Amino acid sequence: MQQGSGILTPRQRRLAWLGFLLAALQAPVSAWLVSDESWLFSLCVALMVATVIIADDAARRRPADATGD
Repeated sequence: MQQGSGILTPRQRRLAWLGFLLAALQAPVSAWLVSDESWLFSLCVALMVATVIIADDAARRRPADATGD
Protein backbone atom coordinates (compact mmCIF):
# COMPACT_ATOMS: atom_id res chain seq x y z
CA MET A 1 0.00 0.00 0.00
CA GLN A 2 1.53 3.29 -1.11
CA GLN A 3 1.14 6.59 0.65
CA GLY A 4 -0.74 9.36 -1.09
CA SER A 5 0.93 12.51 -2.26
CA GLY A 6 0.29 15.70 -0.34
CA ILE A 7 -1.21 18.92 -1.60
CA LEU A 8 2.17 20.67 -1.34
CA THR A 9 5.38 19.95 -3.19
CA PRO A 10 8.46 19.40 -1.01
CA ARG A 11 9.66 22.95 -1.78
CA GLN A 12 6.26 24.46 -0.90
CA ARG A 13 6.23 22.42 2.28
CA ARG A 14 9.63 23.80 3.36
CA LEU A 15 8.47 27.33 2.56
CA ALA A 16 5.26 26.77 4.53
CA TRP A 17 7.27 25.67 7.56
CA LEU A 18 9.53 28.69 7.19
CA GLY A 19 6.53 31.02 6.91
CA PHE A 20 4.91 29.42 9.93
CA LEU A 21 8.03 29.79 12.04
CA LEU A 22 8.61 33.39 11.00
CA ALA A 23 5.00 34.42 11.66
CA ALA A 24 4.88 32.52 14.95
CA LEU A 25 8.10 34.16 16.14
CA GLN A 26 7.10 37.62 14.92
CA ALA A 27 3.81 37.67 16.86
CA PRO A 28 5.26 37.80 20.41
CA VAL A 29 8.03 40.17 19.34
CA SER A 30 5.57 42.63 17.82
CA ALA A 31 3.27 42.27 20.85
CA TRP A 32 6.18 43.32 23.03
CA LEU A 33 7.27 46.22 20.79
CA VAL A 34 3.92 47.66 19.62
CA SER A 35 1.18 48.92 21.90
CA ASP A 36 -1.77 48.05 19.61
CA GLU A 37 -3.18 44.61 18.91
CA SER A 38 -1.75 44.22 15.38
CA TRP A 39 0.28 41.19 16.53
CA LEU A 40 -2.92 39.16 16.33
CA PHE A 41 -2.68 39.31 12.54
CA SER A 42 0.65 37.46 12.67
CA LEU A 43 -0.89 34.88 14.94
CA CYS A 44 -3.81 34.33 12.54
CA VAL A 45 -1.45 33.95 9.58
CA ALA A 46 0.63 31.41 11.52
CA LEU A 47 -2.51 29.43 12.37
CA MET A 48 -3.68 29.42 8.74
CA VAL A 49 -0.30 28.18 7.52
CA ALA A 50 -0.29 25.53 10.26
CA THR A 51 -3.71 24.37 9.03
CA VAL A 52 -2.33 23.91 5.50
CA ILE A 53 0.65 21.95 6.83
CA ILE A 54 -1.68 19.69 8.86
CA ALA A 55 -3.91 19.14 5.80
CA ASP A 56 -0.83 18.23 3.77
CA ASP A 57 0.23 15.73 6.45
CA ALA A 58 -3.22 14.15 6.41
CA ALA A 59 -3.16 13.86 2.60
CA ARG A 60 0.30 12.26 2.71
CA ARG A 61 -0.78 9.67 5.30
CA ARG A 62 -3.85 8.62 3.31
CA PRO A 63 -3.27 5.54 1.12
CA ALA A 64 -2.75 6.35 -2.57
CA ASP A 65 -5.82 4.40 -3.69
CA ALA A 66 -8.19 6.01 -1.15
CA THR A 67 -10.66 8.54 -2.48
CA GLY A 68 -11.51 11.75 -0.66
CA ASP A 69 -15.04 12.15 0.69
